[in-house]
Amino acid sequence: MEAAAIFNFPTSKPPQSPNSLSLKSHFRNPFSLPIPHSTSHSIHHRRSSTIRSAISRTKKEETVENVKNQLENCYLLAGIRYKGLTVKQIQDLRKSLPETSKLLVAKNTLVYKAIEGTKWEVLKPCMTGMNAWLFVHSEEIPAALKPYRNFQKEKKLEDNDFSGAVFEGKYYAPEEFKTLETMPTRDEVYAQLLGSLQGPAIQVVATLQAPARDLVLLLKAHCKNLEEGSAGGEQ
Repeated sequence: MEAAAIFNFPTSKPPQSPNSLSLKSHFRNPFSLPIPHSTSHSIHHRRSSTIRSAISRTKKEETVENVKNQLENCYLLAGIRYKGLTVKQIQDLRKSLPETSKLLVAKNTLVYKAIEGTKWEVLKPCMTGMNAWLFVHSEEIPAALKPYRNFQKEKKLEDNDFSGAVFEGKYYAPEEFKTLETMPTRDEVYAQLLGSLQGPAIQVVATLQAPARDLVLLLKAHCKNLEEGSAGGEQ
């Protein structure tokens, strides 16, 4: 029993005296210094800023590409002042547009980046303030502009007018939009040509003095009628 008591080691360390020295408490590993809270916060902030910048840059690039895509087969590009419009109003306006028109809300700088060096670059004078952009993929210009005029009158948005437009490489200021909105439709141009060809020579001369675009459309229509008549005769 005595021998067993001699080799009976304690199972736990004896309590350490408060006055006893501890090397671990007085010496720290110089290679494991804690990072100050301010430094940690700064690193996290820089990482967050970098991520946000990357996302913002990607969105900007997507917007520029979207504008370039909309410019393909585009006949007219117009700016619309949308400051003060609600999200619902923008949505309602989009619904009122024909399928051949597209309304895009984008910053002036991004739109200009997309049109720089192209025939649309003359649109630059209207790139001030907040603009929504109307892309018209149809030759029927008055029909494409009319939905916004109706929307503008219905919502009483006198201050939200067109800021400018480009059509056939020419810039149209807001006060010149009446010219675009009163252009003859394709059917009206066809009727004008057919009437002039069937009438006195003076009508033909008047037609030849019309704007180049109208004359081209008239000649196209006449050629088409001749082709259809020739095909009918062969049958």
